[in-house]
Amino acid sequence: MEVWLIASASPTHIVRTAGLCEAAGVDGLVVTDSQNLAGDCYVALSAAALSTERIGLGTGVTNPVTRHPAVTAAAIAAVQQLSGGRAVLGIGRGDSALAHLGRAPAPVAALTRYLVVLQAYLRGDAVTFDALDFDERLAPPLDGLGLAEAPTGSRLEWIGGIPKVPVEVAATGPRVIAAAALHAERVVLAVGADLDRLAWGMETARQARRAAGLDPDGVRFGCYANVVAHPDPATARRLVAGGLATFARFSVMHGTATGPQTEASAAALGRLHASYDMTHHTRSDAAQAAVLPDEFVDRYAVVGSPEVCVAKLRAMAALGIDKVIAIGPTSGGDVTEAKRANRLFTDEVVPALA
Repeated sequence: MEVWLIASASPTHIVRTAGLCEAAGVDGLVVTDSQNLAGDCYVALSAAALSTERIGLGTGVTNPVTRHPAVTAAAIAAVQQLSGGRAVLGIGRGDSALAHLGRAPAPVAALTRYLVVLQAYLRGDAVTFDALDFDERLAPPLDGLGLAEAPTGSRLEWIGGIPKVPVEVAATGPRVIAAAALHAERVVLAVGADLDRLAWGMETARQARRAAGLDPDGVRFGCYANVVAHPDPATARRLVAGGLATFARFSVMHGTATGPQTEASAAALGRLHASYDMTHHTRSDAAQAAVLPDEFVDRYAVVGSPEVCVAKLRAMAALGIDKVIAIGPTSGGDVTEAKRANRLFTDEVVPALA
């Protein structure tokens, strides 16, 4: 199992963060793409690429709304070139990036169409103008200029000779999981660390591939997991609560819980949906962090002593999860205990998974 971490795309902190990740022995780092809450993710990834030698680098995650697919493809391909082939493009329907524009997550159909065009650009293929119809439609057609010669299709002309950037889709509901299974190199499940829910997500992806006449084992699986290692379970739960509330909300984004749920977990997700405050997104001291009961936290997150965390992560790997993007303590909690938890994760959990 590869172990990756997630960080804000802070232009002033990313070089130090990336250096710490590389020194800690983790496999990679993804940065958030949320333009109103942090700096530009591709600027951050470029800085990280130039200051590291080994770790993978990616978006965690971008969305199909705030950038044209040609712009997204060019940006991550530039990171691929700068990093010597260490880039990954993570994408989902969008959350805080769109909320701060007054918009909800993109429809699944829009994400799917974006993925098809994005993958074509990343392969170096030409995209017909008729297949676009994204934000370029705000400008008039080129043929009105009367040029002697003009492009007849859209292609990234400069990316030849670099390895294709793999695309990973963050997926929670069955329709996004299915789209990811058909149009991405890896489905990164955001369904919690509950083994039953992970198994459900993986089988949903395989079923989508079977229905399309594709090899059901032709896609890889990762997951986002809220992980806090701490000898005191109560402290671990408090530290994980803010990030867990954010990721658990994806399972009840539109008010109805998705995937297999116990009656208690469905009720907890309902309370989370009703209380979520986007202005305190991810914070451990936010109102939504307090509505998740201990039983829910223990199922949906990876919390407890380093030994407990390692055992659960190994069980996830046994299912076929070959990459975990770990979300540790978030802001709003006890800083001293958060630092202790981070040290335990890098010093004891990560080496045990190598």
